[in-house]
Amino acid sequence: MIECSLANRNKGWQRMNSQEMNLEFIRLLNEWDPFSIGEGNYETEIADSLQALYDLDSEEELANAIQAIYEFSFEEVIPLENCLAISNKLMYVKRSSSCSF
Repeated sequence: MIECSLANRNKGWQRMNSQEMNLEFIRLLNEWDPFSIGEGNYETEIADSLQALYDLDSEEELANAIQAIYEFSFEEVIPLENCLAISNKLMYVKRSSSCSF
C-alpha cells in the first residue's frame, strides 16, 4: 500500500519524480538570490545545498547548512532567518513530494 504525505492527498498533488523535484529545488534556490547578483550565479552553492537537503531532515539544520555554504563562498553571512525561510520552502517540497511504500 502506498501512503503519501497528508499535503499530497489534501491538495490532490501527484508525486514528483526526483528530476522534477530537483528542478523545483534549483528554481527555488535560484530565485532566492540572497546576494542580489542574479539568478544563475550560484551553481556551486546550489549543488552543495541540494546535497545538504538530501542529507538533512530538519529545517533548522538545513538553514544552518545553507548559511555556512553561502558564507564559505561569498565571505558574507546571510541572516539565519533568511536561510530558514528558504529552508522551509525546500523542506515543504521535499516532504510534499515523498511517498513511502
